[in-house]
Amino acid sequence: MLGEGPITGIEEGVAPGDGYAGDVTPQQAWSIIEESGNAVLIDCRTQPEWAFVGIPDISTLGRKATFIPWQVFPTMQINAQFVDQVRAGGAEEDAPVLVICRSGSRSRSASVALTGAGFGRCYNIAGGFEGGLDGDKHRGGKDGWKAQGLPWIQD
Repeated sequence: MLGEGPITGIEEGVAPGDGYAGDVTPQQAWSIIEESGNAVLIDCRTQPEWAFVGIPDISTLGRKATFIPWQVFPTMQINAQFVDQVRAGGAEEDAPVLVICRSGSRSRSASVALTGAGFGRCYNIAGGFEGGLDGDKHRGGKDGWKAQGLPWIQD
C-alpha cells in the first residue's frame, strides 16, 4: 500500500521514507494540496504552538488544515488517540495525508504511525512550520513553511 497510486506528478518525484511515503518540502505539500481534492494537511504540533507561533493557512485553496497533536502538552506524551482522531477528522486512507510539526521530527513519527495504520500516502513535511535553527538560534527564517513564504496566520 505504501506509495501506491500517486495522483500528481509531484508525488511521483518523492523518495520513499522509512515507514512512510516520504518527505516533501512545504512547497511540494502546497502543490499536492492544490492538485488533490482529497489531500489533508495535519498540523501535529501542540495547542500552545498553534496559538503562539501561528498556523498554516490553506484557505486560498478552499481548504482548512486539521489540528491534532502528536504529543500532548505539557507532558509531551504520545497522543494515543492520534490515528483515531485523524480518521474522525475525515482523512481517507488512500488520500495524500501531509503532516507538519515545528521542524519535521514529530511529523515524521506521526507519518510512520499513520502509515502503519493504513494511510498509504502519508508524507512528512520536511522543515516543518518553523524550520531549523539559523545561525542566531532563531526559527522561521532558514527553512520550513514560514521561510518558504507560504501563507500562515497567527491569533
